Amino acid sequence: MFLAPPRRLSKTFQPTSGNLLAPPHSLTELKSKILLELNTLSRYKMRVLVVLVTLACFANTQHQALIDYLERRLLAIEDRISLWHEQTARYASELRELKQQMVSQLETLDKEKETLRTSLDTVGTRVDRVERELDYLETQNGVQPCVDVDDKLIEQQVTLVEEKQKAKYLKLSDCGDMISTIKAMKILKRVGGPKGMWTKDLAARGSGKVYIFNETDEDTVHVFASVQDFTRSLGMALSKSVKLPSAWRGTGHIVYDSHVYYINQDKEITVVKYDMKSGSVKDSAVFPAQDHVPVFSLSPKTMIDLAVDEEGLWVIYATQQNERYISLAKMAASSLDIEQTWDTNCPRENAEAAFVICGTLYVAYNTLQPGRSSVQCVYDVNGMVTNEEAPLIYFPKRYGSHSSLKYNPHEQLLYAWDDGYQILYKLVMKKKLDI
Repeated sequence: MFLAPPRRLSKTFQPTSGNLLAPPHSLTELKSKILLELNTLSRYKMRVLVVLVTLACFANTQHQALIDYLERRLLAIEDRISLWHEQTARYASELRELKQQMVSQLETLDKEKETLRTSLDTVGTRVDRVERELDYLETQNGVQPCVDVDDKLIEQQVTLVEEKQKAKYLKLSDCGDMISTIKAMKILKRVGGPKGMWTKDLAARGSGKVYIFNETDEDTVHVFASVQDFTRSLGMALSKSVKLPSAWRGTGHIVYDSHVYYINQDKEITVVKYDMKSGSVKDSAVFPAQDHVPVFSLSPKTMIDLAVDEEGLWVIYATQQNERYISLAKMAASSLDIEQTWDTNCPRENAEAAFVICGTLYVAYNTLQPGRSSVQCVYDVNGMVTNEEAPLIYFPKRYGSHSSLKYNPHEQLLYAWDDGYQILYKLVMKKKLDI
């Protein structure tokens, strides 16, 4: 509350030391003036009170408006929160339903997957059984003639052909074996890269040393004293390293009579004969054929594949002049001279490896996506066996594709390199004239 300052009394009424008792008329005037001053003070008080009441009413009005506004905003926020809770609850319910549906569908898919896997395993087993039965039937039963022919005439023709084949066969070779089937498979180890070759000395009977040619472009041969050392060795730890004077190319090398025969491809394709006893190159020769192409389409690094059988050293190759098919040559192991060549009817396409047994070339085929290999083409240099007469030979189930197949004529085993695995195949033989 604001109060006006009191007015100062006029000099007329101020008491003095010499006039303490004013006359009577002066007291009346003083009383009047005091009453006047009191009235003035009352009016001021009323005005201040009115102002304060007005301000209080205005403040109350502002406060009420602010409170009403805040209440409206809070109600709007509560409505939105309520709506959000409803939507969240609905979404959570829908997600739970979707999760239940997905779990149910996944369980159904797992059951169908297991059923399909079981069916595929059953089909694979049946296919393998059918293949074995077909192979057995092919080896047991010959192809029946489509027309009726006099039995005596057939017997005479067969006897005449066999006599001619026997005479020709005896002139060219004393070996008369061919593959009947692959009896067994043994995986010895996995060492090295996906491409390579391993073998024994194919000329020495009873030799136990194992030779490892890892990869397709190296110059170090790893030699193990025995198969037992090779299987129990940690990597190449128990091997002896033999460094060649130059790098080999592909997987077509062999070890024959303590010599390494390997293919070197610099400017020309050369067959190198390296003596492991003396540690020097005994001989080398440029292969006479021109315009070489990879001999196997599934092994593009191998330009020439060397092979050994009961008759000696062979060269498997291909050229642009006859690029669709594989060619075969007989090579003298002592001088590296080419003695004779043959153009076979075995295609290069989808071929992965090959080997020679008793003068007969066997070519193994596969697919770009490695599957089960099989010998689908046979070529006999003596004409004793035709591709139509030879049985279809399947390799046992394996890991990938063969980068090399080397035949050991003393053990009648195939040494195979299969995606880094070293494998032995046991062969069952029969006589060519028994077809």
